[in-house]
Amino acid sequence: MEILKTKAEMQAWSKNKKKQSRTLCFVPTMGYLHQGHVSLMEKGKPLCDELVLSIFVNPTQFGPNEDLSSYPSNIENDLLLAEKAGVTAVFLPHKKDMYPEHFQTEIKLQSLPRHLCGKFRPVHFAGVATVVAKLFNIVMPDVAVFGMKDYQQLQIIRQLVLDLDFDIRILAGDIIREKDGLAMSSRNAYLSETQRASALSLSRSLNLAQELVAEGENNSATLRSKIEDLIHSFPETAVEYISFCRPETLEEIEVIEKEVLLALAVKVGKTRLIDNVLINPGR
Repeated sequence: MEILKTKAEMQAWSKNKKKQSRTLCFVPTMGYLHQGHVSLMEKGKPLCDELVLSIFVNPTQFGPNEDLSSYPSNIENDLLLAEKAGVTAVFLPHKKDMYPEHFQTEIKLQSLPRHLCGKFRPVHFAGVATVVAKLFNIVMPDVAVFGMKDYQQLQIIRQLVLDLDFDIRILAGDIIREKDGLAMSSRNAYLSETQRASALSLSRSLNLAQELVAEGENNSATLRSKIEDLIHSFPETAVEYISFCRPETLEEIEVIEKEVLLALAVKVGKTRLIDNVLINPGR
């Protein structure tokens, strides 16, 4: 497994592989890897000749008073997990290489970022879109894998690839959960024992919604009220949003007649957690 620390090294590596007609699969991350990240690597590994992982905590997707300075890191463990998953190259760029002095370009999507997390994190998705476009140009993958837990991000990347004509196939990896249902997240490391128990309110809310829809409830306001009550029955929880929306456009819907995305953002203590599920009322 090779470790590449500059844009020039990464591009040269990728160009060399392409000269050899080798295909590249890419998994971009911010590090502090867990089994969710490993599942993305395992999904991509058999699809291409080479598997590339990037680890970069992107500063432009963090707003004021967010957790950029405290975001967890364990590069040594990340590299062990990457090697075990069969990664052939790790891209570990420095902020100054990714965003040199006088950097001034930003990519903004018009509609998708207006919903869900974008309402509460106004700079986030421009930062995501910009850094992902840069990483695509640096790594030059044939396939890239993103997790379903960040569903809005996944949709934004799909649209970015379509709009800017990137010749890259985007794959979605399933949400990986702990045995008790909590969606795996690097930010789970912030939770105290009590908060960890309260964080289960998210997955239990998703389960409740699925049960209610299966029983015939299709009014999103009614469902939202019951979910909010359940979440707030747990200590130290504060709902940021509960959204029933169209999976493609993320626009809110009032009556559930076909497949819908239920997406949640909840603060447990000071830690902001997200989760989601696709619900099909016909099943």
